[in-house]
Amino acid sequence: MPQVPCFARVNRRPLLVVVALALTLVLLASSAFAAAAEGVVVKPVYLFGIPVDFILFGLTLLGVAVFHHRTLQVALTGLVTIAIYKLIFTGFRFGTGVTGLALQLHHEWVILANLFLLLMGFALLSRHFEKSRVPDAMPSYLPDDWKGGVALLMIVFVMSSFLDNIAAALIGGTMARHVFRGKVHIGYLAAIVAASNAGGSGSVVGDTTTTMMWIDGISPLAVVEAYVAAGVALAVFAVPAALQQHRYSPIVRDAPSGLRIEWVRVWIVAAILVIAILANVIANLRFPALLDAIPVIGLAVWAVILAVAPLRRPDWEIMPETFKGTIFLLALVTSASLMPVEELPLASWQTALGLGFLSAVFDNIPLTALALKQGGYDWGYLAYSVGFGGSMIWFGSSAGVALSNMYPEAKSVGLWLRHGWHVAVAYVIGFFVMLMILGWKADADHRKRVDMPKADAPLVAMLGTDGGYR
Repeated sequence: MPQVPCFARVNRRPLLVVVALALTLVLLASSAFAAAAEGVVVKPVYLFGIPVDFILFGLTLLGVAVFHHRTLQVALTGLVTIAIYKLIFTGFRFGTGVTGLALQLHHEWVILANLFLLLMGFALLSRHFEKSRVPDAMPSYLPDDWKGGVALLMIVFVMSSFLDNIAAALIGGTMARHVFRGKVHIGYLAAIVAASNAGGSGSVVGDTTTTMMWIDGISPLAVVEAYVAAGVALAVFAVPAALQQHRYSPIVRDAPSGLRIEWVRVWIVAAILVIAILANVIANLRFPALLDAIPVIGLAVWAVILAVAPLRRPDWEIMPETFKGTIFLLALVTSASLMPVEELPLASWQTALGLGFLSAVFDNIPLTALALKQGGYDWGYLAYSVGFGGSMIWFGSSAGVALSNMYPEAKSVGLWLRHGWHVAVAYVIGFFVMLMILGWKADADHRKRVDMPKADAPLVAMLGTDGGYR
């Protein structure tokens, strides 16, 4: 039998994305150079009425959805293509050419470094938690039927209100793996991510976006209103997700006999989480300038991990696979930060609702930064939208990417949307219930407060939008 040439055995499907991105550059080149020849500043370039930046990013996301076994290659290809396009045709937010790219990356590096350190560090935390045997003891405390799945999601929701949502999702995923015999339904994985993002949406220490609002002078009491929508959303998606899981693999009814908790690992997990929370709170209250200069929270987490390593060895073996998933997310976040999204529609509840869907594919950090710069939002709605909205697709939030590193079968947009349909439904229902109960209260004076002298900032943080104490 003749041998098949080696090149014929290569999986060429991911190359289709590369070809599509390259063809797009070729198609726009003629119009771009023609405009330049006429003395027109080519910024931005449109193709069929759409900025080419968005077309390239859309092709990247399409490639991630279709080639879910090659997500890292697709994401990196998209990032490189977008960067080359902007180098040649449009420039960057802070300038043109290589200088503009360098300034852009300098502006984003702290956010990217924090994400990198937290995703890598919390993966080790989840392994410490798993080896502590606490997840094996959970069946003794959870109901024995589908209600046990609901209770576990509620635990994740509560944890995320004071933990980082990445840590809450990973701890929830670790518990689920043990109480459901290692078989966790994709719909339930989507619910774990949704619970972690919903729980952090109303707390200024529960999510990066709400922390950004706090730093910008928005009262924590204005953000906490997001729990009205988040609580409703949890009630909507938790039951169908728990029923999906119960049919797929019921909860373990009893904890293993003779189970011994390894308390040293429990204290290690607690120490990492406490230091992460303290670093976040202290840096925001006392040294806010540090947050823009160095990745404070990520460095604090790793300082504890390395300090306690002599007590219990971290599971370093998971680092290579975790690294791949982390680089994937950073590639998408960086690509999203290069998009020309400087102009948002006027602040309204309709815009806030739409931002939730947008955050499923765009990183919610730059979206939040733009909304804060624009002003005029009811911040509880924005916190809920950008915090919870990313749950609708597996790569829409860092919590989703972290959990998908633990469960690689979840890295499929089609399966996530098909089995996690209840998350999108819950998002819409939660939003409109909040609108009916609280109404829309635009914070028209936000920009005025932000422009006040820094000495007044602590006072502003305690004041509501009308200047009264809240």
